Amino acid sequence: MAARGRVSGWVRRTGIEVVGWTLVVLGVAALVLPGPGLLMLAAGLAVLSQQYHWARRYLKPLKSNAYHAAALGVKTIPRIAASCASALLIMTLGVVWILQPAVPSWWFLEDRWWLFGGAGTGISLIVSSIIALALIVYSVRRFRGRPMPARPSGLRTETE
Repeated sequence: MAARGRVSGWVRRTGIEVVGWTLVVLGVAALVLPGPGLLMLAAGLAVLSQQYHWARRYLKPLKSNAYHAAALGVKTIPRIAASCASALLIMTLGVVWILQPAVPSWWFLEDRWWLFGGAGTGISLIVSSIIALALIVYSVRRFRGRPMPARPSGLRTETE
């Protein structure tokens, strides 16, 4: 029985390591590629925080800042509308990317650089915009009409 507990603990720890570090690496890649990079980084830190104190330490201010930014983003109707319009624009670009229209005559680079990445990039854009819309709905339901969540004291800016 004791050996079985050690094996399942090892499997759990290994699973946490693999999932957490995979999310962190994909998040870093998605910072420069289409995709929800910051969300994946935060998710990776959340998974790794089950094992590492340093991950919990980085996750706490990240979570506070994310909640504060989400509350600011839904503070006014124009902000909500601009966020939704941006997400829908990104979704439209994803559809265009998947459909791969012909290279226009004004395109000055080689044809292979027109909408490079193909359907994978388009799908990534669409998934990112769906996540963005879901987060907008979540933020409106959680933060709209309520007091602003506090930010960590060391991270305040002069414009607040």
